[in-house]
Amino acid sequence: MAEIVLKHVQKVYPNNESKKKGFFGKKKKTEEKKHNLKVTEDGVLAVEDFNLTVHDQEFIVLVGPSGCGKSTTMRMVAGLEDITSGDVLIDGKRVNDVAPKDRDIAMVFQSYALYPNMTVYENMAFTLELKKVPKDEIDRKVRSAAEILGITEYLDRKPKALSGGQRQRVAIARALAHEPKILLSDEATSALDPETTESILKLLLKINQELHITIFLITHELDVIQRVCDRVAVLAKGKLIEQGNVLDVFTNPEKEATKKFIGITDTMGVPLEILKPYTTNGQLVVLKFIGQTANEPIIADLSAKYGVSPNILGGSIGYLKKKAYGRLLVHFDFHSEKEFDDAMAGLRTQDIYYERVEI
Repeated sequence: MAEIVLKHVQKVYPNNESKKKGFFGKKKKTEEKKHNLKVTEDGVLAVEDFNLTVHDQEFIVLVGPSGCGKSTTMRMVAGLEDITSGDVLIDGKRVNDVAPKDRDIAMVFQSYALYPNMTVYENMAFTLELKKVPKDEIDRKVRSAAEILGITEYLDRKPKALSGGQRQRVAIARALAHEPKILLSDEATSALDPETTESILKLLLKINQELHITIFLITHELDVIQRVCDRVAVLAKGKLIEQGNVLDVFTNPEKEATKKFIGITDTMGVPLEILKPYTTNGQLVVLKFIGQTANEPIIADLSAKYGVSPNILGGSIGYLKKKAYGRLLVHFDFHSEKEFDDAMAGLRTQDIYYERVEI
């Protein structure tokens, strides 16, 4: 079992400037927001009252804008960053004061963090040697991880002889050589080209599904979220604002910050001056499609069935782990409110949902 639980976790970086005294010897009380950070009299509040459970063998992604506290949160899980308050539990055990090497966690960084003077084999074996693991066991673990990642032929090469994608494979293989229960990945694909990113994502998915390793990944790439993860958690200004099944969050985001991050607006990017004429009669709505429905010509049948006249003004169709989802901005013209209500009820029977758009 490899479950991570974060309970009311906070991280404050002491800010000396905020503790300077005023004219009368009293401490200045400061509470202001700068960029994505909140500054208080105690310092910079990087992560605030963070609560999240990462289930055993789950593939979860933490997303949010730069500076919102994603990496700080992951580093606290790994033990690379002290926790100001709250608790981190791994398999029910509080690990706040447990050393990183004793948490049964491996971490992959964006920068690869490979030693340039060592071969791939030596890079993968180095930390195992520091742990005094027997040589024959080190060899088994290194070669097993190299085979999984498809880098056996590179074991005698040095990092400078490898491409960026090959170096990232080495970094992941080095992490796997420890046979961890949990793999943390901080923007592991952000510096890679699309083709290499695709191959790395397939490997991470393989690791999750075949080796049954819990994966907690940070990214700002929507494509990564759409392709591999089970659940997504959204962080904004140090706070966890939304979490859930990827399909639910993408098709029905609750928070404005989430909508902004995934690029969803009620007007679907259509200029307001174009939409204004449609507000004098009828109704503007956003229709949400999930699954096979997104590929079916249902809108075209509405006029014949219910007497309404649909006019599609904008929209998009995407895919989440090969399942289609879509959003359409549609203006409905109708003779009576009952016609519109009947049409919307008919759509709901086909798993299509709507929201009225007010301009």
